[in-house]
Amino acid sequence: MENAKAIISEIRDAMGDSLCILGHHYQSDEVIDCTDIRGDSLELARKINGLKAEHIVFCGVFFMAESAAILSRPGQKIHIPDPTATCPMADMAEAGRVRKTLAMLEESGRKIVPLTYVNSSAAVKGVVGEHGGSVCTSANAKIMLDWALSQGDAVLFLPDQHLGNNTGDALGIPADQRLLLPGDVIHGDPALALNPEDAEGKKLILWPGYCPIHVEFTLDAVRAIRENEPEAKVVVHPECDPAIVRAADGAGSTTFLIKYADEAPAGSTVYIGTEENLVKRLAARHAGCKTIRPLLTALCEDMGKTTLDNLARTLQTLDSAKPVTVANEVREPAKLALERMLAVCS
Repeated sequence: MENAKAIISEIRDAMGDSLCILGHHYQSDEVIDCTDIRGDSLELARKINGLKAEHIVFCGVFFMAESAAILSRPGQKIHIPDPTATCPMADMAEAGRVRKTLAMLEESGRKIVPLTYVNSSAAVKGVVGEHGGSVCTSANAKIMLDWALSQGDAVLFLPDQHLGNNTGDALGIPADQRLLLPGDVIHGDPALALNPEDAEGKKLILWPGYCPIHVEFTLDAVRAIRENEPEAKVVVHPECDPAIVRAADGAGSTTFLIKYADEAPAGSTVYIGTEENLVKRLAARHAGCKTIRPLLTALCEDMGKTTLDNLARTLQTLDSAKPVTVANEVREPAKLALERMLAVCS
């Protein structure tokens, strides 16, 4: 589309406070430049209810737009430029299988509290809400897992096994008190894959999902930096394998990674293990003062589905476009799960 950026600018000026464009840190620079608010999942979730805008356009992936729709007020409309922008990790946890797995785990009489990473569907958040559980982000996973452990006998953490394990490490949960569910629960019948007896005595039960982007980072890449640039620092996102997190100088949410780069001393070199759009933006911000590099090239194709062209088209059709909605029978328990997180982390 010709002049997409100019079209976006004109519509934003004309609509004023009735429009708000949100953007996740993993969006491209050209899209981020057109947003009113940018942040990680927790930061953006906290903003929704306080926004005055009638139209909220979410530049991210679909589960983020669903969460915004769940937390929105009556009369607000949530839009996403490309509804096919999904999250492979979120797709690894299907609500029916999660529900069946919880039922099987609870056959022993123990109370299993589900805690889902925000990278999950509204339907999964609804199941979690029904079972007294909550939601977490990479920024508050330690706080929320500690909370969930206090609510019952064990926690089912989903869908990201690596964030779950890394958070378990941070809380000092022994390895023999953890159970990684078999991979077949993702695509098959949990009844055929899961032996509930294996979960007896376990405090942290991990769904076997993962982020295809963050599993690309390798221990060899960290070792090569240690050997060739011993003064360089390495920080990674906690969706990375625990071995990489242990080998790094620090691990945390996108907000943590941004702060680490901002506060690194002048002249230093920092390698960051997360989606490359954010790393390139930080490299440009600090060019001439410090060196920021990607640990490895890793781009999320689904985040890249939001473009200036489809953002412009979305803004041109706001009045006639069908907004993102969540059915009431899912919305209410999912909202409860999200609100528990916001209350605990207030």
